Amino acid sequence: MAIEITAAIALDDEEFVESFMRASGPGGQNVNKVSTAVDLRFDVAATPNLPDLVKWRLSRLAGRRMTLDGVVVIRADRFRTQERNRADARERMIALIREAAEPRPPPRRPTRRTRASKERRLDAKTRRGAIKSGRSSHHDGD
Repeated sequence: MAIEITAAIALDDEEFVESFMRASGPGGQNVNKVSTAVDLRFDVAATPNLPDLVKWRLSRLAGRRMTLDGVVVIRADRFRTQERNRADARERMIALIREAAEPRPPPRRPTRRTRASKERRLDAKTRRGAIKSGRSSHHDGD
């Protein structure tokens, strides 16, 4: 089954590798006997379905979650059930890949101030300066 990332990018479901382990935290006795935590792995370096630019951005976004081998690892243990943790891990991984696949924003075009705004600014400076100069006390020969 293919997972659609963008209109142009789709990943095969088999590219995600899941491993399960016991989770820490709340869960009562259940936490000691059921493997509910999920480690979801996605090999960015080996996937043929992502363009090089998206791979590079994904490696920058993943940060510490990416191993030296180019594998992104997401651990999910927020929920008490394995199914919800699996869904959570997949959603977070897909969101990360989608963020890396977003196009760059267009470059900012520098704008110029209008003549009227420059004149307003200079008029305000002149008025403010006149107010301040009026505060000084001139002593004409004590």
